[in-house]
Amino acid sequence: MSLIKSISGIRGTIGGKTGEGLTPLDIVKFTAAYATLIRSKKQSSSNKIIVGRDARLSGEMVKNLVIGTLTGMGFDVVDIDFATTPTTEVAVTMEKAAGGIILTASHNPKQWNALKLLNEKGEFLNAAEGNEILKIAEAEDFNFIDVDGLGHVTTDDSYTQKHIEHVLNLKLVDVEAIRKANFTVAIDCVNSVGGVAIPALLNALGVENIYGINCEPTGIFAHNPEPLPEHLTEISELMKTAKADVGFVVDPDVDRLAIICEDGSTFGEEYTLVSIADYILQYTPGNTVSNLSSTRALRDVTQKHNGNYEAAAVGEVNVVEKMKATNAIIGGEGNGGIIYPASHYGRDALVGIALFLTQLAKSGKKVSELRASYPNYYMAKQKVELTPETNIDAILLEVKKKYAQYPINDIDGVKIDFPDKWVHLRKSNTEPIIRIYTEAPTMQEAEALAAEIKKVLQ
Repeated sequence: MSLIKSISGIRGTIGGKTGEGLTPLDIVKFTAAYATLIRSKKQSSSNKIIVGRDARLSGEMVKNLVIGTLTGMGFDVVDIDFATTPTTEVAVTMEKAAGGIILTASHNPKQWNALKLLNEKGEFLNAAEGNEILKIAEAEDFNFIDVDGLGHVTTDDSYTQKHIEHVLNLKLVDVEAIRKANFTVAIDCVNSVGGVAIPALLNALGVENIYGINCEPTGIFAHNPEPLPEHLTEISELMKTAKADVGFVVDPDVDRLAIICEDGSTFGEEYTLVSIADYILQYTPGNTVSNLSSTRALRDVTQKHNGNYEAAAVGEVNVVEKMKATNAIIGGEGNGGIIYPASHYGRDALVGIALFLTQLAKSGKKVSELRASYPNYYMAKQKVELTPETNIDAILLEVKKKYAQYPINDIDGVKIDFPDKWVHLRKSNTEPIIRIYTEAPTMQEAEALAAEIKKVLQ
């Protein structure tokens, strides 16, 4: 059993002993700690907390515990039930709520669930707030309300539609252009809430020809839910049989977007952000941000449009912080996460789909032709399992010494920039592993660099 406590939220496998898995007692403890922090911050006059969830099997059980705890802490809860992560974020601002909790373990398998914690802006808590919650939970320093102060629960299933309407109203989303293009679109929603949201979005955008697989929100994932090429063979075949123009794949909470070309090949999750940024920058000159583990292609595209690119530490909250500091007009992460401030400061696959379809319609190109228009880099993503004896700081220090002749960025692990390639080593916030990301002009070079770094680590 696993329980990972970090600023990214509280993530764990369902069951086991208290403190070793995401048990009911752990869920109550961390929810109460979150409620205590929100109450103490007093950043909002609202007494509402939004609660949304993906479709995973443990979702209803976790939701009931979270809602019961929040009302026991004196908060009123708006239960939006099945909702994407970005929908829940948008709901917080639309309701002018004090915060929100999203019940999803994102790309993790079905045995996992998590509490993703939002502030009054519908954004993830920062590092200081996350650490404060961990301290409150560890000390069990919270007080439940008496019977006269118990919170109330209301249900509202309208927020998926409200989110879709919000997307359609974005200035750079051209519904008429998409409708005229008469696209045939294939989708894979991994049997989670994307199966509710994505077909509804496509219909609203005027897409009539939709071929969907794994669109029943059963929580029984039809394949590994992380939208990586090796997990997307089913939709690649569907692209050919359906003669679709484009394919979209989302993760269980719909904040990551992978794109499939008309020939069944993958567009590359790193290039989701690159392509959409290219479209945005054509009409809105400005700056961009991605994390240290994302492709150099975003930098290249940004500079082509005379903008400035900057890299942030890995993690959505870090990217958002850097985007605000640099007034970036588009940003995100190379895992298919699009953050478009004109909409909201959160990764949003619905926004990504609407912008990409607009770009595709206006370009007159096939998806594969659009992909071929961008600088070509190849990325290898590997990992090394950690043991209790691993001293990650000592390892990273030795790596820095070994490659000291090259530019090194150590704001988040260690990133070494070679003239024509790079490697980024960091400890994951959500899994007990060291991630090794490498990028080079060819996959062979990227994998060779990863192999070299693995030897150094060992």
